[in-house]
Amino acid sequence: MKKTIDGKALVYCEDAFNTPNGKTAHGLVRFTERYEVIGVLDTKYAGKDAGLVLDGKANGIPIFGNMDEAVAELSTDNTPLTLVIGLAPDGGRLPFEAKGTIKKALRMGWNVDSGLHDFLTNDPKMVALAKEKGSRIRDVRKTPDRDKLHFFTGDIEKVDCLKLAILGTDSALGKRTTAWIIVHAFRNAGLKAEMVGTGQTAWMQGAKYSMVMDSCINDFVSGEIEHAVVSAYENENPDVIVIEGQGSLMNPAYPGGFEILAAGRPDFVIMQHAPKRVEYDGFPGYKLHSLKEQINAVEVISGKKVIAVTVNHELMESDEEILEACKNITLETKLPAFDVLRFSAEPLISLLKEHLK
Repeated sequence: MKKTIDGKALVYCEDAFNTPNGKTAHGLVRFTERYEVIGVLDTKYAGKDAGLVLDGKANGIPIFGNMDEAVAELSTDNTPLTLVIGLAPDGGRLPFEAKGTIKKALRMGWNVDSGLHDFLTNDPKMVALAKEKGSRIRDVRKTPDRDKLHFFTGDIEKVDCLKLAILGTDSALGKRTTAWIIVHAFRNAGLKAEMVGTGQTAWMQGAKYSMVMDSCINDFVSGEIEHAVVSAYENENPDVIVIEGQGSLMNPAYPGGFEILAAGRPDFVIMQHAPKRVEYDGFPGYKLHSLKEQINAVEVISGKKVIAVTVNHELMESDEEILEACKNITLETKLPAFDVLRFSAEPLISLLKEHLK
């Protein structure tokens, strides 16, 4: 049995799996140390393998049409302890129809974890139901009390290992997935690498050092980023720390990255990009700024170099098309380009190892 932090889990992703609104579920299906994911809920893909749908590679995680179907098909010794909300819609709101499934899970004595902005712990009926059944409701995006938050101190200057930030040209682009792939590739190369998560999904995947940037009180965002990086350095003595990016500097709704550059103070930036994407995620009519413009913005703001581009291959149908896109990016930017999800991360790691301190 897989050793995890919180045991077996079923992931709710109705009407969102294999879309940008299902990126939390995607992360959990690909990798998590917090849960053992034993199934996904989404009517559209019922009966299929989650890995096959998402990445073309079967991973043994079945997709069920609804909760009743999942309970009926899962064996007694494979019953989940937790229902995890795998949705990540624009604005982070909980769909009304999800509440029925959540209540059903609580009635069965399951825990419920949610990373949305609609807090389940603010619903008296759900809280009472959880109390009655001895279950736990956990709102991952709920901000800690102010006395538990950290203000920026400058301690980041003590961190004397390679720091990499994985930023991007848009939201819902795969920055977190790329960050994990790079961390694991460093570890496979015999080096100590730590991930600093900046969103709810990274926490759900088991990132030991993390904060949830988009729900943190603004005065403390920089301090929380710094605290996570410094804690990872002091506690783990790593060779490299990889910081997950959020949004993009120029996304109209999610202009993430400024605080990561200012407070995380990376030595280098890796830029995630989807060559086929022409408009900002969720905002038709808002044309995506060019890759060169976005690289320039990062370098001007941070004074640090973008060292490589990692490619999101959405809307590309063949390996040849992906490789051609990487080649064109290199011609345009004079930077090496890699698709670490489709291919190996080893060539990128070889480049990055040259900058280890």
